[in-house]
Amino acid sequence: MPIPVENVGSLPRPLALQKMLAAYDNGESTYEQLVGAQDEACKDSITRMEAVGQTCVTDGEQRVSSFATYPLVDTLGGSGLAENLAFDGQYFAIFEDGHHRQLPRLTGGPFKYKNYAADFLKLSKPFSKLPLKQAVIAPSMLYLLYPLDGSVEGYPREQFLNHLVNECEKDIRKCFEAGAVRVSIDFTEGRLALKNDPSNPWTGRGLLDTFVDLNNRVLGRFSSEERKNIGIHTCPGGDCDSVHSMDVDYTDLFPSLFKINAGYFLVQCASEPDKEKVYKLCGKYSRDDQVVFVGVINPLHPDLETAEEVCEALVAAAKHIPKHRLGATDDCGFSPFSTDVKPKHGGPDIARDLAFKKMRARCDGAKMASTKLGI
Repeated sequence: MPIPVENVGSLPRPLALQKMLAAYDNGESTYEQLVGAQDEACKDSITRMEAVGQTCVTDGEQRVSSFATYPLVDTLGGSGLAENLAFDGQYFAIFEDGHHRQLPRLTGGPFKYKNYAADFLKLSKPFSKLPLKQAVIAPSMLYLLYPLDGSVEGYPREQFLNHLVNECEKDIRKCFEAGAVRVSIDFTEGRLALKNDPSNPWTGRGLLDTFVDLNNRVLGRFSSEERKNIGIHTCPGGDCDSVHSMDVDYTDLFPSLFKINAGYFLVQCASEPDKEKVYKLCGKYSRDDQVVFVGVINPLHPDLETAEEVCEALVAAAKHIPKHRLGATDDCGFSPFSTDVKPKHGGPDIARDLAFKKMRARCDGAKMASTKLGI
């Protein structure tokens, strides 16, 4: 079969949806109006993704609060926060430009998802003619809800972890039950865990092994056949045209990353200064039962890659990663939030148009590389 292609998850949200979200958070629109705007954005995302050559599509995460907080809160503005959680200034990532992203803090138990990824998948499935994939958040990210230096009264950490593993397993299984053919787990905190940043309370604590073990607790509940269609996405973050852990070398991450018992990996690579080094590391540390989708598109950069450039990158990667275990992806999801829209991108609708052009280049380039490599 030719080199497979897969997107990570999110797409820029059209201006109309972003305005509707702001109005909803401010109490100026109804839930029904919000759902209508989300439906239109999801339908457009799927139709355009099918048109550029994707063999498996998503709704571009147009309905979720964010890739990390969808189980916890209805909107990024904080509407509809789940029980036993509070926003109190706690953050999990500080980006190079100085901005940060927050997670709520656990205040009690039991821990339970408010929303499952399958809830959104079910709403978008009628719009698609092709198979769908779904991105979910890693248990290792939600591990950070529990105070690292303290405890929650009446709710021991191990009890929280048992509930967390149960909920993460349920999140993935519900996606497959709803019709997803692939499920990828967002694991941006893996690289961040190795960063030594005194201003960030989560880094420099040796958390990576804890993260890997926790993710494997969830994956251990699936058969080897099921795990073939469960992936892990790694990147240094991608938010407001900034990253949080690009300075962490993959040499330090990959020996642990590929111990995660997933069937495939989506690896940020296009924005790396030394791509061949990343290809070599992928070939060295990935296992025979793991497919490696290398990033050939940089969603944070406004320049449009060509199919020829994508082809060249995949041919180079094939020198180090066996051809039957090679795939093509984007470095990360395309930034969905209004705060990510910078003047150089021309606004959210133009950024959205550019995202589909980049995806077409990836799909066309993968076909060209497949021909060149004789697969």
